[in-house]
Amino acid sequence: MRTRTRLTIAATTGVVATALIAAPSLAAARGDAPAPSPSAGSTAGPGTGVCDGTGAGMRARGGQGTPGAGSGLGAANGYGNGAGRGAGQGMGQGMRQGPGQGTGTGLTGVESGTLTDAQKAQLAAMAEEELLAHDLYTAFAADATTPVFEHVADAESQHLIQIRILLERYGVADPSADHTTGRFSATDVQATYDRLLAEGSASTDAAYAAARSVEQADITDLTDAKASVTAPDVQLVYSHLLTASERHLAAFGG
Repeated sequence: MRTRTRLTIAATTGVVATALIAAPSLAAARGDAPAPSPSAGSTAGPGTGVCDGTGAGMRARGGQGTPGAGSGLGAANGYGNGAGRGAGQGMGQGMRQGPGQGTGTGLTGVESGTLTDAQKAQLAAMAEEELLAHDLYTAFAADATTPVFEHVADAESQHLIQIRILLERYGVADPSADHTTGRFSATDVQATYDRLLAEGSASTDAAYAAARSVEQADITDLTDAKASVTAPDVQLVYSHLLTASERHLAAFGG
């Protein structure tokens, strides 16, 4: 996929800091950090929102949220520029913990469409991209002095739920099933993860640079994917993930 190519280019042209061997705590994070465990059986519907982890909020089932596709109100973890609102603990301008609002993707009542074989392959690849981001940010969170990596990693788990629902709807095999943290079925994804983990473990700044590479590549891929697909439910999810990636990029200093 283009994502992997761009990540490779970004890493080799200086966007990401020089690779160093991961610190012991990061190595432990790779083996011990819990992998996201959403399942496609978690049916999305009204009250189910997908978090972007940046201050706009993370919403669980129940209540009401922002107008538009999907609604919900629940526990929120955000870090960013204060785009979300909610009572709770706050630090700086954007970090907060407490009830809050966020963008959501409720798929109940949203029509399905048709996907070409290429679009199905693209959808499946999105699942591994979400996992790569989740596992990478979880590893960085082990040594980071900021909660942003943990918050965005949680958001990636929520995004994977939506991708898995689409995979089930369209009868596409889920490459993220039975996932082990830091282990990927595609060899190029594995190589990208290993490289970015080593590079990003050099320092917090290097971790931010690695994360920006991931989000920049995701933004480009999601923009391309959204432009070529007509299925309403896939369009809706891609639109949300694109917005979330843009917020993630801003939270990582991009």
